[in-house]
Amino acid sequence: MLLAAMEEFGEKGYAAASLNNICAAGIPKGLLYHNYENKDALYLACVKQSFSVLMNCLQEKGGDGGLQEYMEARLLFFRENKKEARLFFETLLQPPAALSEQITELKKEFDEWNRSLYRRLLSGITLRKGVTQEAAMEYFTLMQSMFNGYFSSPACSGMPFTDIVKAHETKLSVFLDYMLYGMAERGEKE
Repeated sequence: MLLAAMEEFGEKGYAAASLNNICAAGIPKGLLYHNYENKDALYLACVKQSFSVLMNCLQEKGGDGGLQEYMEARLLFFRENKKEARLFFETLLQPPAALSEQITELKKEFDEWNRSLYRRLLSGITLRKGVTQEAAMEYFTLMQSMFNGYFSSPACSGMPFTDIVKAHETKLSVFLDYMLYGMAERGEKE
């Protein structure tokens, strides 16, 4: 049942997915409703599964490494797990509004993984005078929300979902590099 739901939500996303299509895969509607109250509950079970697969991949391939290892583990996950990747990006960039609280709860482990990565990255660099690790972590969290928000904004509203995902991942490592190391050399212009 969950496999059929993963197919449907992973291919079409929440809004376009249909419980009838899931049942067409040979699942009796009564059985579906016995296990899941409604479309929302089934979708959230799929989201939970997606984040579980992602975290397993990150823990196995991303280890406690740096930014490069993290980005490689993410790309590997997206390449090998198309359905889970679609659900991941939908919940990250365009979550169903009515489910945002539940999704936030389901992605807590992933969010903590990111905070842990940021802490490791920060521990390996010298922060500017007056910048504390706490302030830098707060900045990371704010910038991450803004970065993801951009891909949910009207600036990307006309783009196909696959193009939004590609742009997000292409720009993410550059964005993180700029956050850590800046864009400009310090000093006076000649």
